[in-house]
Amino acid sequence: MSRLHVHPENHLVDRIGWLRAAVLGANDGIISTASLIVGVAAAAATRNDILIAGIAGLVAGAMSMAAGEYISVSSQSDTEQADLAREREELKDDPAFELDELAEIYVKRGVDAPLARQVAEQLMAKDALTAHARDELGISEITSARPVQAALASAAMFSVGAAMPLLMVVVSPGYAMVPIVSVASLVFLAVLGAVGAKAGGANILRATIRVTFWGALALALTAGIGKLFGTVV
Repeated sequence: MSRLHVHPENHLVDRIGWLRAAVLGANDGIISTASLIVGVAAAAATRNDILIAGIAGLVAGAMSMAAGEYISVSSQSDTEQADLAREREELKDDPAFELDELAEIYVKRGVDAPLARQVAEQLMAKDALTAHARDELGISEITSARPVQAALASAAMFSVGAAMPLLMVVVSPGYAMVPIVSVASLVFLAVLGAVGAKAGGANILRATIRVTFWGALALALTAGIGKLFGTVV
């Protein structure tokens, strides 16, 4: 039996599309909603006002994330499709040149010229467009844009992230709402950073520190602004 069958590899790059959108959505949901809540609470607003502001932030933010991800990833998808259409025409108009081009790509990667040409010929005989998409354009099934997947993952995880500081508003006493929401949100961010890094196979400590730092900065700024305007008004 081949060693490849008894030693399968579990790479994580196939998660990159939805994982990026999900982590971004949850991170933004926690930071933006917690910052909004802390800013409004620091301005001495009532609990009902804080909840209304937080819920409005959750709904608006989730829709904004979904729309933003869909538009952004759709633009990527449009570019990929345009490149594939152009490549399809080039293969139709001048297949000999495209064969030389593909072989040269393999030569530059370290393959001997005769073998590179043989590989190019075999790959183009099987599926010329896929071979050029992968090795010339860098487009593959794993990394290709998926707008709907990105939009749904981002919006769903934004809502989950935003619900966490909102829950803290419900359970916190009014006099301690700002510190409780702030600390709880930073804990949520730290957990999110660790989970996202684990799912993506990245350094857990670095990811945790990164998201916690930016979250703390956002909370501090909005709390300061809320306190300033609350005092002035």
